[in-house]
Amino acid sequence: MEKEGPITELKETSPDAFENNRKIEELKNLEIDEDDEDEDNVDNSNNALDAIIKEEDDDEAEEDISIYSSQHEEQVDELPIQNVDDEDQIPKDSEAQIIGHDDDALLGVKGNPTGDESELAQQSDGFYKAEEENRTTIESSSSSREYVVEGQQQNGLFHKLKEENRSTEEQPSIMVEKAVALRNFVRQKSMVVVSSMMRHLSRKYEEKVMPATNNFDDNKDSEFKKEVCENNNNNNDDDARESNNSNEGSQQEPLAVKGRVILYTKLGCKESREIRLFLNRKRLRYIEINIDVYTNRKKELERRSGSDSVPKVFFNEILIGGLSELNALDDSGELGHKIDYLVSDMPSFEAPLPPFSGEDDAACSGAIDELALIVCNMKKSIVVRDRFCKMRRFTNCFVGFEAVDFLSQDQYLERQEAVEFGRKLGSKLFFRHVLDEHVFEDGNHLYRFLDDDPIVASCQNIQRGIITTKTKPIAEIASRLRFLCYAIFEAYVSEDGLHVDYRSIHGSEEFARYVRIVEELQRVELWDLSREEKLSFFINLYNMMSIHAILVWGQPDGTLERRKFFADFKYVIGGNTYTLLAIQNGILRANQRPPYTLMKPFSAKDKRLKVALAYPEPLIHFALVFGTRSGPALRCYSVGDIDQELVDAARTFLKTSGGISIDYSAKVAYANKILKWFSVDFGKTEVELLKHVSNYLDPNDSELLLDLLATCELKIIYQPYDWGLNS
Repeated sequence: MEKEGPITELKETSPDAFENNRKIEELKNLEIDEDDEDEDNVDNSNNALDAIIKEEDDDEAEEDISIYSSQHEEQVDELPIQNVDDEDQIPKDSEAQIIGHDDDALLGVKGNPTGDESELAQQSDGFYKAEEENRTTIESSSSSREYVVEGQQQNGLFHKLKEENRSTEEQPSIMVEKAVALRNFVRQKSMVVVSSMMRHLSRKYEEKVMPATNNFDDNKDSEFKKEVCENNNNNNDDDARESNNSNEGSQQEPLAVKGRVILYTKLGCKESREIRLFLNRKRLRYIEINIDVYTNRKKELERRSGSDSVPKVFFNEILIGGLSELNALDDSGELGHKIDYLVSDMPSFEAPLPPFSGEDDAACSGAIDELALIVCNMKKSIVVRDRFCKMRRFTNCFVGFEAVDFLSQDQYLERQEAVEFGRKLGSKLFFRHVLDEHVFEDGNHLYRFLDDDPIVASCQNIQRGIITTKTKPIAEIASRLRFLCYAIFEAYVSEDGLHVDYRSIHGSEEFARYVRIVEELQRVELWDLSREEKLSFFINLYNMMSIHAILVWGQPDGTLERRKFFADFKYVIGGNTYTLLAIQNGILRANQRPPYTLMKPFSAKDKRLKVALAYPEPLIHFALVFGTRSGPALRCYSVGDIDQELVDAARTFLKTSGGISIDYSAKVAYANKILKWFSVDFGKTEVELLKHVSNYLDPNDSELLLDLLATCELKIIYQPYDWGLNS
């Protein structure tokens, strides 16, 4: 009984050593069965070994060893090793502790006041040697094995596995960074490729013919570039001198004056054209009042000058007179004093006023359309929203039965009578079916107001809302349009028709009146127009529509911009949309394919096909102007003389505008690209094309061309087309 106390106390003094030996024995058993276990058991054993090694490393780093001894050291005969299963037997921190030891000997012992110190040291040395042997056994067994961590084989100690596990955890973030960098790289390169392709298609880059031989060195290449630049500068200077001499200072900026210059003119007056040129040479801006356009100003002119003869020029409230008076003042030198007066003095209240918006404009007047008022009330009363029909989404629609309910209540009609009244409104193009399947029916059919149609809303001649004035006949609108074209072309287009003053047109009251005229085309009927009326109306509309597009969108620069210019600038006419492409190829060319396309403008079910000409008219290509330097001259066309005017336009284009020129000695014909693009309208072969063109040449040139075609083969060279603005 006396020996059990000390032995029990010694068992309680070394629980850490006992616990470590127990774990080592368990680890050895795991190593024996490790080859038969799967990867999950290997991971678990790795974690266990890692925990043990961590504890061992922490003990070595701190170099602290804790052992426990009993208070009766003289009774200790041996150090038995056994497991401590009871938690109550775990020693407390207040018991004996050895601090600071070496592998060979203990440096100091605390808590052993009596007993044989050498015997205790010897037993502790045996304990540490056994522990060291176990550790070396574990390390050798671990170093001889290969552990697989996330697909990578690593040899070595367990603490290296921890570092490599940490590196494998960082791999996803590295992969994300690489993916982001790769995405940014691909995006940047794709933007470069797309932009270069767009520049190539749009022809925004400038090509210069440079020597491509590799034998030239850098010095010769630089000298050649300098010579090219010097030649270009010299040519530009010569061109500038010629243009300045020809225009006599018209390219200079106008004078900044406080006063106002008013010019009274009328259509077809040659003296009025001469006065315009005179004022431009003197760098004077003027406001033109055409008494044929503004009829009420004729009485004002007679009251101010004593007669209604034109042209008349006013400097503020002072009457200068006509062309002869201006020349006399210029010769005497008094005109300079008059101009100084304009520069310094503001116009008085007695001076003639510029035309105001809507003055004498028939488009701003007219009877009120009662049907339009009913439609306006219906639009306010029924629900207009996005709806689905036949697996499609339609915006801004209303349901047919709701419209019938409104009409029956608002107009006090029976339901069938309301349906008939709705069909009448639909035939007047106030609204239409979203799929254009019928005019109007009662039920869950979807309809859309004309100005709510997304395609129609993108047109340039439609206002937001419903026009409440009665729709005028197309013949009346076409007549006013033709008259306005005469006034605009005479005032703002050169005498040969090849140069247009777009800046002055944009700020003129005539152009504002034109915009109001084309707004009346929304619900007109085109079905009853004759061939001559269609030719006259659509040619004049095409030319003014091109000017409108240039003023709104600018001159197209490149292939893609030109495609948008011709295919996207739209007017709504008679409830249908018309582009420049549709007017030229669909209406005037009898629905022929445009150049370099596979589809016709109008399908077989297109309502616009009823408006198209029965057969193509080839002479329209000498009358349609879309703002280019290589195009025909700009002029207005009437209904009665349309055929003769088209023949005159063809002769003018082929003779003076560079349409075709023939070198009889070289047997070569130089032709405009328009003849190539639309060659199918003139003939199936180039010989038929030249025979057709010969009809509009001078008799001598026509006879020589026909003889040359009969005797030999003539070569045609198509000249590059100048897409520059005809300003």
